[in-house]
Amino acid sequence: MLQNALIYLCAAIIAVPIAKRLGLGSVLGYLFAGVIIGPYALSLVGDQTDVMHVAEFGIIMMLFLIGLELQPARLWALRRPILGLGGLQVVLTAALLTLIIVAVSDLAWKPALAIGLALALSSTAIVLQSLTERGLLKTPAGSNSFSVLLFQDIAIIPILALLPLLSSGSGSPDAVTPDANFIASLSAPMQVLVSIATIAVVILAGRFLAAPVFRLLAETDTREIFTAFALLIVVAITVLMQAVGLSPALGAFIAGVVLADCEYRHEIEVDIEPFKGLLLGLFFITVGASVNFDVLLDKPIVIALAVVGLITLKASVLMFLALIFKMGVKRGLLFSLALAQGGEFAFVIVSAAGEMTVFSDEVGQLITVIVALSMLVSPLLLVAYEVFFSRTGQNKPEPEADADIAPTDHVIIAGYGRFGQIVGRLLSAQGYRMTILDHSPGQVELVRRFGNQVYYGDASRADLLRAAGGDEAAILVVAVDEPDRAMRIVTTAQKHFPNLKILVRAIDRRHAYQLIAADVAGLRRETFHSALMLGVDALKALGQPEQAAERAGQLFEEHDEKSLRKLAKLWGDDKSYGRAIRKNLDELRRVLQDDAGTTQAEDVAFNDKHKR
Repeated sequence: MLQNALIYLCAAIIAVPIAKRLGLGSVLGYLFAGVIIGPYALSLVGDQTDVMHVAEFGIIMMLFLIGLELQPARLWALRRPILGLGGLQVVLTAALLTLIIVAVSDLAWKPALAIGLALALSSTAIVLQSLTERGLLKTPAGSNSFSVLLFQDIAIIPILALLPLLSSGSGSPDAVTPDANFIASLSAPMQVLVSIATIAVVILAGRFLAAPVFRLLAETDTREIFTAFALLIVVAITVLMQAVGLSPALGAFIAGVVLADCEYRHEIEVDIEPFKGLLLGLFFITVGASVNFDVLLDKPIVIALAVVGLITLKASVLMFLALIFKMGVKRGLLFSLALAQGGEFAFVIVSAAGEMTVFSDEVGQLITVIVALSMLVSPLLLVAYEVFFSRTGQNKPEPEADADIAPTDHVIIAGYGRFGQIVGRLLSAQGYRMTILDHSPGQVELVRRFGNQVYYGDASRADLLRAAGGDEAAILVVAVDEPDRAMRIVTTAQKHFPNLKILVRAIDRRHAYQLIAADVAGLRRETFHSALMLGVDALKALGQPEQAAERAGQLFEEHDEKSLRKLAKLWGDDKSYGRAIRKNLDELRRVLQDDAGTTQAEDVAFNDKHKR
């Protein structure tokens, strides 16, 4: 075991930096490392089946961490792309693949459908890792890709339940299903009830048990026990979901969503992230090492055409859906290329289908090679996308955070772009001492050219905030241009530096609602006041008197600030929020009309008095 561990680590350490240096990303580095050390190249490792079962735990951890980033309200907001976009992708792709397989092979429709369903699924691990590395996961295309992947993770449950019905009957499917998990031997209604009950247990345990235990463990100030409990949650969910025949990845994701509002979620992320990264790397290596080159050399043309055909078909279906859902060509292309490969769940379906005699072992080996090769090709598609559509064409490694940060007892500014610079110039002109942090190496380099002292670092890290003077400073100004990063900074500052007053730049209305809920000392919406002043100028240009236009702007600002606090309480409830928005708009019109009528009456009275 130690010898294999040495081989895996050496392969990763050699291959990944080379792949990153070539702009290919770490995923391709791991995959190629697996191919090289696999049984069909250097033959340093043998069968990867057992290792892959362990490595798949990295996918579960990844979905748990993604769940931690998604509050329930945000997940609810994704319900349409999850069900609509994800559902259409699986149905359309599986249907087209089934028809094509029946047309070009001698397989009947049942095994063709099983293969179509297996190939319709994409690789959660590769897609999310590749998009995260390139900073694309939180873009619209990345968000839609995640929605499709989440639906696919849910779809694996009914697909596995369908396989016994697609069996040829020559084998013994019952030999697998009853002993494989608890619900396989139950009736369909009972399976649904047990599934719902299991998910309910995960939600309730996460909401009412996990947070108090984390709080208790945090008080012990024993970091390794805190980490152990975070890992225990993921392992326990995996065991529970497997015991009842559900997707462990789905269970871990749900648990992450439930804990998204927990005050310790950032510590959980930091603790689990290294384990997730290592296990995902191991998973990619096992995929590369599992490519059966004997099958590939036996039917190279068939497999090559199948891989190209699979990627082309899936990309075409995805692009079709992207245009229907109005993503635009560039975003749609990224969305299509990201999800065009086969996925790791195809291995699970192929294995189960083979045991249930849905199709022969030879067909199963062929599908496995096709899926593995498509996964190898997939990161190259994103590299090609970057070459043609990215401004830089490569990902530049970020430098380490500055180690010699000078602390301040006045003001810390996080983010020194166009917004932060205005705040900084005003405070500096008044004689206040500042420590400025920015997470963009390019921005830090640019600002330093003009003689300003700016330190590179992520202000959401408690150690960097402490080094900047978090314990002594009076205020923290958060002026970063990413809402999620801003919220991480706020959460860290409130937890570790409770005496620090926090003033935040709100990117949009949703971000403002989050900041109101976080009870920061103050917030300003970045475009609100400039847009309001331009609106006042527009009223003047349309012929309104200067005083009336400025009065209308003042009333609008007062009304909007009041309504912002009220609407923040309804954010996340679509129906109530929609009604409140309409009511708020009617109230605003009435306020402006009433004021206009009052002002007009006062002007008439004033003119009459002077005439007399």
